[in-house]
Amino acid sequence: MSAVPPFPESQIEALARLLGECGSGDDISRVLSNRGLVDKSRQSTKWKRLYWVFLDCQQQNNCANQIIDFIQSFLAPARFAERNYEFEANRQHLNTILSFSGLEYGKDGKFRQCKIAKTLDEAEKKARTIRAKFQGRQIHPEVLKYCRPELLQDNYFHAVFEASKGLAQRIRDLSGVQTDGAALIDKVFSIEKPILAINSLQTETERSEHKGFALLLKGCFAAVRNPLAHGPKILWQGEDDAADYLSLISLLHRKLDECTVTGLRGD
Repeated sequence: MSAVPPFPESQIEALARLLGECGSGDDISRVLSNRGLVDKSRQSTKWKRLYWVFLDCQQQNNCANQIIDFIQSFLAPARFAERNYEFEANRQHLNTILSFSGLEYGKDGKFRQCKIAKTLDEAEKKARTIRAKFQGRQIHPEVLKYCRPELLQDNYFHAVFEASKGLAQRIRDLSGVQTDGAALIDKVFSIEKPILAINSLQTETERSEHKGFALLLKGCFAAVRNPLAHGPKILWQGEDDAADYLSLISLLHRKLDECTVTGLRGD
């Protein structure tokens, strides 16, 4: 990589704080030594060590290349084997900081130039991912079971499609009924002979809740899965819709957790 202009002090601090949370003190010492960076700071706090090392090497070289070299080694994808979500979260946070300098850290562990962000909104928009939108939302494991690879690739269209298919498959697994779509829901969540029941169905209120849940399931298939199956990907609205759809599917899975297998079989 050609010479990278020096980072402002505020940016160095942000980088140091982020990287200080990405490994142990021993990890930091090892990578600093491997990259030929000397820690003269005598600081015990991880991010402060990195802050002073970064400031020192940048002042000596009048460029940020050694900082970039450290990041590339310290956040190498291989270090996060079996921890893909952790790597992605760190990478996206890093890219928010670096976007002010027109740099982006790719999933392949390599840096590329990008359009310089001028505002924090622009920087965050560049780094925003579906996982960030899930902060504060409890996503059911059954959702991730069917669409984890697509989410890791930021492939939101197919993530929602696979998650919706996974919802239908779970109903088949729980009920033993092998149909699909509305026919599957009508048979499994029948009021007269339900195979799965969301409650005891003893009162009108409980029966209404059961019917409403069945309608939600059918609505999910009609409004989410079927349009995705037949519509072109180019018309997909992206991560905003994906976060909401996957949250809906997660809610439906949680309701399925509460269902009782009645032992009945429909006609």
